Amino acid sequence: MSDITKVAVLGTGVLGSQIAFQTAYSGFDVTAYDISEDALEQARERFAILVETYVKEVPDASGGKASEARGRIVLVGDLGAAVADADLVIEAAPEVLEIKQALYEKLASLAPDRTIFATNSSTLLPSDLKAFTGRPDRFLALHFANSIWKFNTAEVMGTDDTDPAVFDALIAFASAIGMVPIPMRKEKAGYVLNSLLVPFLNAAADLAAGGYADPHDVDKVWQIATGAPLGPFQIYDMIGLNTPYNILSHGDEHARSLAAWLKENYIDKGKLGIASGEGFYSYKPAD
Repeated sequence: MSDITKVAVLGTGVLGSQIAFQTAYSGFDVTAYDISEDALEQARERFAILVETYVKEVPDASGGKASEARGRIVLVGDLGAAVADADLVIEAAPEVLEIKQALYEKLASLAPDRTIFATNSSTLLPSDLKAFTGRPDRFLALHFANSIWKFNTAEVMGTDDTDPAVFDALIAFASAIGMVPIPMRKEKAGYVLNSLLVPFLNAAADLAAGGYADPHDVDKVWQIATGAPLGPFQIYDMIGLNTPYNILSHGDEHARSLAAWLKENYIDKGKLGIASGEGFYSYKPAD
């Protein structure tokens, strides 16, 4: 059960690309899948940036180890080819229930029977997806924090159907790729991290969207008063605005109003966060 050597990561966005790279950096063979050549080209750029980031920020990444990690990642645009020989599939698709359900319906017939499926969903319960996997006993959630080479938690959460041996295998895998496993004893949307983080970010968005305070001032208050290294809008930029937008747009009326505010004022203007060079802050080099 613990013989995980080949890993497929589905989705090469901000966090998906990090999961793929960290897994390859830890010595695993990784296939990274996305739906279009444009998305795969963006993934190539993200991996190149991650090589540089690891060299700068990870103590043992010098001497070519980061470049070697990039060499263990194969990028593909064919889902069947991505999972054909995978021991573990980590799904990092957009945070939209219907998209994830449709993906698992395809995966069920494409992956080998032995393959473990793990969702990196930030807010959805694995129970929302297990019926679509074709293998509820080999399905669970494995959730990472952004900038996983620094913030190296991995929350592991199963359902009532998850085989305990599969749960233990994912705990072991998380340790093997340099994470600190956090076992979730019961299902909870948002796990530990996002149960704390999402309400915090929503409260910040409410302050700015409601015209109570500017985003930079909200960050300033939080950092000065608590000693935190980042304010909520700096965290938004680090995560990327598309993920919180997707979560908010499927919430209640007030959440949808915050999603509309994000879309109109930032996303529609190409301000997606650090990855696009601008979000609530600019990350573009000065002229």
